[in-house]
Amino acid sequence: MRVAHVPSTLFAPLYVAAARGYFAAQGIKVELRKVRAGQDAVPLAASGKVEAVVAGFSAGLFNGVSQGLGVKVAASMGASTGERPSPTALEVAKRLVAAERMTDAAGLRGRRIAVAGGAGAAGGYQLAATLRASGLTLKDVTVVNVSIPDMRTALADGGVAAALAPAPFTTAMEAAGVAVPLAVPPKGTTATGVVFSRAFTGKPAARKFLTALRKGAAELQGAGRASERNLAILAEATGQSIEVLRNTPPYQWDPQLTPDTGQLMKQQDAYRAAGLLSGKSATADDLVR
Repeated sequence: MRVAHVPSTLFAPLYVAAARGYFAAQGIKVELRKVRAGQDAVPLAASGKVEAVVAGFSAGLFNGVSQGLGVKVAASMGASTGERPSPTALEVAKRLVAAERMTDAAGLRGRRIAVAGGAGAAGGYQLAATLRASGLTLKDVTVVNVSIPDMRTALADGGVAAALAPAPFTTAMEAAGVAVPLAVPPKGTTATGVVFSRAFTGKPAARKFLTALRKGAAELQGAGRASERNLAILAEATGQSIEVLRNTPPYQWDPQLTPDTGQLMKQQDAYRAAGLLSGKSATADDLVR
């Protein structure tokens, strides 16, 4: 089966399952195809060009499903721990924090904030959830579409005041002295997961794929999240050094990778409040297989 994915430690169960042979043990051959963003890949699933997408959920997913797009959310992926240090963080330019003595995200009102894919991407929802604690919404800031690898440069040269960045890029920009984490998403915040094409949902291979993914998730509970064996797998999958990953706070994964319908509904509400959705809202049953 063909699986589109965005390389990230958020999707560690996928890489662990592949590296440890769990897919092969289920009798399925998985072909991993890298894509730049989840919003680019969901249409591939809808059109049958891939069977599954492991990536972030965008406003386009909710708009599409409400209009009959042929995909279903089949599983969850990495979620924020809510702790500091956090794998996903609102990183603010260090020079700005020092110059303005900024202590919370409220100081970002009216500022430019980098989000990969823009406000309608998965990071847009994570940013909305992070800003909420400071009384801000997406409409109170200017969201700029900047790719994750380019965020460090954008912060350093003053192109943006802050960036909503995932691990391990947060760790790298902090180590370089470019940014400091000012706020983190609340515990349980997630905007990523597994999307199946409607035609693939319900097939024996779909069930076997999820079984293997859950075995991967089981390896990432407790101390397994930072084991040397798993770090080596993630380094190869994401292109990051093991040293960076050792110093990167891990995400958390539900052992069963159950889709979080509560988070899906909150994500849809955040996009609608930002004026990014049109037409009727998708229900939980519309979204989840």
